[in-house]
Amino acid sequence: MNVAWYCLILICLFAYVVLDGYDLGAGTISLFQRDRRTRHEIVEKVGAVWDGNETWLVLLGVSLWAGFPLAFGVILPDLYLPLIVALFGLILRGFSVEMISQRGHDAPPVWYWLFGAGSLVSGFCQGFALGSLTSPVGYEGALYQGTSFGAFTWYSVLMGFTVTLGYVAMGFAYLKFHGVGHQTAVIRGGAITGVLAVCGGIAALASVGATAAGINLGSAARVSAFVIALVFAAFGVVLSMVTLFSRRHTFAARAYPYAGLVIATAGVLLAFVISHAPLIVPPSLTIDSAQSPNSTYLFLFIGIGFNIPLLAYYNWLAHRTLLRTDAVGVPIPDSVEEASHV
Repeated sequence: MNVAWYCLILICLFAYVVLDGYDLGAGTISLFQRDRRTRHEIVEKVGAVWDGNETWLVLLGVSLWAGFPLAFGVILPDLYLPLIVALFGLILRGFSVEMISQRGHDAPPVWYWLFGAGSLVSGFCQGFALGSLTSPVGYEGALYQGTSFGAFTWYSVLMGFTVTLGYVAMGFAYLKFHGVGHQTAVIRGGAITGVLAVCGGIAALASVGATAAGINLGSAARVSAFVIALVFAAFGVVLSMVTLFSRRHTFAARAYPYAGLVIATAGVLLAFVISHAPLIVPPSLTIDSAQSPNSTYLFLFIGIGFNIPLLAYYNWLAHRTLLRTDAVGVPIPDSVEEASHV
């Protein structure tokens, strides 16, 4: 049951990255938008869906805490600072969205700036935390050996920039899908950040062997699966970059750039799992050594498992409403409750 719960955690992680990733990226893009109307439109497109997207992060944290308590206890103390800063950025961003929603186009510029800054800081800190997990952390006997600042290394910084650029590329694909901003600038920005994110990912993959969580490909089956996953990811990147330049206005043509990045994210996550499982925290904390009792998993599958379809429906409803507002040009509802009446 621990393997099934591990897969559920990966589903929550994937859902959070592909959903909250694009609105963090769109928020970061807004920092560089001079046109006030475009900035406000970005906030509107994010404001309609951000709360549901971020809920996957809450579900991810609860699932890790309950399903693998030892891993949670090892990871959290080592990442206090980057995670606290990331959460502060998310809170600041959500607060800014609400303040802008209250004032409309008359909102002071500072709220738009805080919205973008919160998105940028949160995205970078998430990547930094991910990079920190490649260093040996945890306990020696009863004594904690990590630091509250995380593993501040060049690899952590590299992962911070790579994840940020990946989110920004998703943001450009999201803006193209909804027709926000000058499309020539969106295409140019998406192509540049996409290439930079790929370069950062290649650099991170090439140098991961120098970390404590290096690639583990001890069998021919693992090597084959790892290569297939990377090819799958590469296909997604190529699909996104090629279709990004399309000038067609059909639903499919607008959706392909973002769909390609979703495929790429799935491929990267699969490659990571294939090359690291069953390791959770380096150097030796695995799924088996960090698991909860089987009776706990039974309770969790009932208590948390039922929340996943509910949350998926919440996301679907919010995005469906947003697509309808794109089509008819009505104002974005302030909540999903209002959206259900649109």
